[in-house]
Amino acid sequence: MNILMIGDIFGRPGRELIKTLLPKIVEEERIDFVVANGENAAGGKGITKKIAEELLLLPIDVMTGGNHIWEQEDLFPILSSAPILRPYNVKENLPGRGWDLFISSNKTRIAVVCLQGLMFMDNKGAEGTSPFAAMDKVLYKIKEKKADIILVDFHAEATSEKRSMGWYLEGKVSAIVGTHTHVQTADEGILPGGTAYISDLGMTGPHHSVIGLDKDVAIHRFLTGDKKGFKVAKEGARFEGVVINIDEVSGKAKSIKRIQKSGL
Repeated sequence: MNILMIGDIFGRPGRELIKTLLPKIVEEERIDFVVANGENAAGGKGITKKIAEELLLLPIDVMTGGNHIWEQEDLFPILSSAPILRPYNVKENLPGRGWDLFISSNKTRIAVVCLQGLMFMDNKGAEGTSPFAAMDKVLYKIKEKKADIILVDFHAEATSEKRSMGWYLEGKVSAIVGTHTHVQTADEGILPGGTAYISDLGMTGPHHSVIGLDKDVAIHRFLTGDKKGFKVAKEGARFEGVVINIDEVSGKAKSIKRIQKSGL
């Protein structure tokens, strides 16, 4: 089956682009299941309840988050019921869940896990909580649920941490993809154990920017140290992610392909 995993949706440009392109991509690539990282969908900082509900009207089966999932508190009441995942390795008192089992249109049982890295991250609740140890726990729970396919969104800054997690989970999960840096990497491939991997999916949003932020604002920040301003860029919208073909019987990935599509 074909699974589409979409890089961080950033602000209004990302939302508008995904509304335009996603149905066409799903049809062209014969997609059976869609996972999208939505933690920057609301003005580049978090995701509101309204925006989450609007995005879930699209052919998106699951939305994952990251360290910015906590920015918009009106999302909290639906985190435990809607198909939205926050990082698994956060403090237990925080709302929501970090993994769940979902049933695809062809009845395949798909476990989706959201993890957060520790290196160079504004962790907001995940301080000192090893994503490696957390993944050991969740794999045991997933085994009990008898998932056919396991997908992991590892929201982390350091490539070394992401690559290490890829090898740690090699042969244990169907795919592990990185998010958070908003720059799509070119290291996609299938690890020897049948696990699809890429260090970062990239960003679905304005690429005439500094990872989504207005370029002039970003340059001003570096020149002056003044970080008060925040403005989402508007131009250069591009859709980024990967299509992964996975055998639903063995749970092993057969291929992974990067996608980049510009807005018209």
